[in-house]
Amino acid sequence: MSENLPIPVIVAGANGKMGRETIKAIANAPDMTLIGAIDRTHIGEDIGEVVGIGALEIPVTNDLEVMLAQGAQEKQLSVVVDFTHPDGIYDRVRSAIAYGVRPVIGTTGLTEAQIHDLTVFADKASMGCLIVPNFSIGMILLQQAAIAASQYFQHVEILELHHNQKADAPSGTAVKTAQMLSELGKTFNPPSVVEKENFAGARGAVVGENIRLHSVRLPGLLAHQEVIFGAPGEIYSLRHDTSDRACYMPGVLLAIRRVLQLKSLIYGLEKVL
Repeated sequence: MSENLPIPVIVAGANGKMGRETIKAIANAPDMTLIGAIDRTHIGEDIGEVVGIGALEIPVTNDLEVMLAQGAQEKQLSVVVDFTHPDGIYDRVRSAIAYGVRPVIGTTGLTEAQIHDLTVFADKASMGCLIVPNFSIGMILLQQAAIAASQYFQHVEILELHHNQKADAPSGTAVKTAQMLSELGKTFNPPSVVEKENFAGARGAVVGENIRLHSVRLPGLLAHQEVIFGAPGEIYSLRHDTSDRACYMPGVLLAIRRVLQLKSLIYGLEKVL
C-alpha cells in the first residue's frame, strides 16, 4: 500500500445528519477520497448534489456488499464510516472486517457482548476497527475532567439530553462516561436511605459502579451531557453542549487516519489521540 495515495472512504448513512457532514468533510480533506455513499434514500443520485456541495460523481447506493468489495480492491487501505441505525450494525461491522475494509463506527447501540465478539473477530484478522461513541474533542476533555474529579467525590450522576429522533437510550457517550468512571476501582453513591421509586425508572438506570444515568429526548435539543458530582455543601458540574454537528468532523477525520494504523478493535476516540 502506498502512503502517498489518498485514503479511500465509504460513508454509510450518507444522507443522515452526521453522514452529510462527513461527506462534506471528506470532500475537503486533501488526504482522503470518497469512493462510496450508502443510504436508503436518493438512490442513484450524486451524493455531492444531495448534500449541497456540487457533483462528486459518487452515486448513492444501498448495496453495502458491493461497496465493501470495491473498497477491498483499492490500492490503498480503505475505510468505511458508519452512521446508520443501530439495527444491523453488528453484522455491518463484521462484513467490513471480513472484506478488509477498516470500520469507523459512530453508530451507538452495540451491546457489550457484541463489542467483545467484534474485538475477537478483529484481532483474529489483525484488522483495525474504531468504535467511537462521540467524536467531539470537547466531550473527551469532559470525560477526562470527570475522571480527575471522581478522586474527590463519592456521589455522581450523569444526565444526557438528545433530540427526539435518537433511537437508543441511554446514549453511547453517557454509557462510555459511566464505564470510564467505573474502571477507577471505587463504587459511587453509597446509600443514605432506602429508596423507593413510585414510578419505575424515576431514578434513572444504574450503570457500572452504582452510577445513575438519566436520558432526556426532546425536539430542539441536539446532543448534551452533564456529569454532576455532589458532596456536603457543594455541587460540581461538568457540561458539554453541541450546537452544530460540524464540531464532530475533526474527530471523524482523525479516526479515519488512525484506524489504518491499528491491528485490533479500539473503543473510544480518546485511546488514539
